Amino acid sequence: MIEKKSIEYEKSVLIGIINQEQSEAKVNEYLDELEFLTYTAGGEVYKRFVQRMNVPNPKTLIGSGKMLEVAAYVEEHEIGSVIFDDELTPAQQRNIEKQLRCKIIDRTSLILDIFAQRAQTSYSRTQVELAQYEYLLPRLTGLWTHLERQKGGIGMRGPGETEIETDRRIVRDRISLLKKKLLKIDRQMETQRGNRGAMVRVALVGYTNVGKSTLMNVVSKSDVFAENKLFATLDTTVRKVVIGNLPFLLSDTVGFIRKLPTQLVESFKSTLDEVREADLLLHVVDISHPQFEEHIDSVNKILAEIKSADKKTIMVFNKIDQYENETIDEDDLITERTSAHFTLEEWKNTWMQRVGNNALFISALNKENLDTFRKRVYDEVRDIHVTRFPYNNFLYPEHLDEF
Repeated sequence: MIEKKSIEYEKSVLIGIINQEQSEAKVNEYLDELEFLTYTAGGEVYKRFVQRMNVPNPKTLIGSGKMLEVAAYVEEHEIGSVIFDDELTPAQQRNIEKQLRCKIIDRTSLILDIFAQRAQTSYSRTQVELAQYEYLLPRLTGLWTHLERQKGGIGMRGPGETEIETDRRIVRDRISLLKKKLLKIDRQMETQRGNRGAMVRVALVGYTNVGKSTLMNVVSKSDVFAENKLFATLDTTVRKVVIGNLPFLLSDTVGFIRKLPTQLVESFKSTLDEVREADLLLHVVDISHPQFEEHIDSVNKILAEIKSADKKTIMVFNKIDQYENETIDEDDLITERTSAHFTLEEWKNTWMQRVGNNALFISALNKENLDTFRKRVYDEVRDIHVTRFPYNNFLYPEHLDEF
């Protein structure tokens, strides 16, 4: 089901809806993220369409007038795919395809496509394939209209089995097979984790594209793939790290995102076992992103889903070199000052002050404040290690000179 192929940028348009739950500013923010997702998947966005409506059209999500406007643009510019920010029902997807006569994708399908491109190991490919089949199952209706019956002829008369029922059975069998395969791989990975002994485990968690893999490379001196795209890292990577003379295990996990498809949350829960079994979480945040506070909330919700919200956590605010606050001219008496105008020092005096020593400000790319980061992680890992092995306390004295 997952095919590797060269990426050619295809023409795309985005469609979002403003309603009571999503303001115009929120929709524009979601569309910015959707455009980045489209670019990551191999598409180039030519135009955005936004419609304000209280109740979405049950047949086509957007209104008939807006649909005609989109259809005219698609035909004029030879658009290859129309991408909706909201999840489409199977019926809506079929109705829109009939009118626009091009590829119709929603946010869930787009994320699944990116995951299919990024999956490298057998484990992650199996997880993505399972999520794809679970997404495909309710959308099989209407895909096979050219044949009414599967078989006919002498000895085969009767109601038989329609082709759509055959396909559903095949997909369900495939889903069952993939789940069994994941259970087998889970047992193998559980054995691997058990063989690591009682070493302290630290896990990097956070929103996608916040710099977790870059930080992993700097701290562990490894070469984990890192790129300025969403979901650059899909497979969990574990490395042995030594700070001072204290060894521990550092794992890099898949990034989170808002509106994460349910199928992926379920499929990748087993991948997040590294997070569940970690002794310490490093919650990496891209402080240069305008909505980094919402990203923190999204990550915390998923951590709560996998029952890891109560773990010891250090907040690592990354990309301080890229942070730029908005400014207000002295003669501007209209613009109200908001959090977007805060400097880094002002941010440190907000709710971040309550985080205390568990808030670090670094730049993994430029290696700023990494000594402070190493010292804080060393102290925390040392406390956990000494609690676990009290007779080793004398082996790990304070290494203040090294920091």
